[in-house]
Amino acid sequence: MALGTTIGRVVATKREGARAPLVTRAALKGLALRIVPPLVVLAVFLLVWEVLCGRPGAGLPPPSRVVTDAWDIIVHPFYDNGGTDKGLFWHIAASLQRVALGFTLAVIAGVLLGTLVGQSEWAMRGLDPIFQVLRTIPPLAWLPLSLAAFRDGQPSAIFVIFITSIWPIIINTAVGIRNIPQDYRNVAAVLRLNAFEFFAKVMLPSAAPYIFTGLRIGVGLSWLAIVAAEMLIGGVGIGFFIWDAWNSSHISEIIVALVYVGMIGFVLDRLVAGLGHLVTRGTATA
Repeated sequence: MALGTTIGRVVATKREGARAPLVTRAALKGLALRIVPPLVVLAVFLLVWEVLCGRPGAGLPPPSRVVTDAWDIIVHPFYDNGGTDKGLFWHIAASLQRVALGFTLAVIAGVLLGTLVGQSEWAMRGLDPIFQVLRTIPPLAWLPLSLAAFRDGQPSAIFVIFITSIWPIIINTAVGIRNIPQDYRNVAAVLRLNAFEFFAKVMLPSAAPYIFTGLRIGVGLSWLAIVAAEMLIGGVGIGFFIWDAWNSSHISEIIVALVYVGMIGFVLDRLVAGLGHLVTRGTATA
């Protein structure tokens, strides 16, 4: 019996060893399919850009010149000479702080208002038309009004982020609340859950995939809004950096800053998507 068991273990071990390279190859193939196509497209894009903008009289610098002209801000992102003369790290950090505060306020208010609209027919009839009108107002149209109200650029920028990102959160939360299965409501009634317990244990888990869809849209709009708002309010921020580079005719610095803006926007979207995938246990797309 012992000999047969030992032989069985040896055979099983050999089979697992044979499967391991197959698993490794499949994993490497999947990784290659994710990485190689974007790299190929990026290489083609840079090559076309270099050819088109490398000619005399081109309006934009080619990638090779962008790297040469903006090398100092690329390799020294942490310098701080006081005032607005700072590296890209400090400008991005200031913008992210504003986005974090404005977006957090929008999440709290948006989820609560979306729950109210989704749960109450009266609230839906009363508030939904107002929301539909307000959400069509361009973000920067709110900036003069916020400057008049707050008389300072910092709270004005935060308000613009808040008012820009709150609408998709409200709408998606309301849709999620309205799509809660009636069976869940019946069970909650049988268990005699109070309003807070129903909100925490039934509403939020059921509507979470919809809510996180709204959060992904909202965080993207927040990042768009802050860059535009900072171009007008001034101070430290990536938007001001881009506008100041334009006034100084530093086109290469603008291009580098735009690359950073795009990368940060992608990371913010991935963070919210990953959090949604974790919270909803895979029911929200990541």
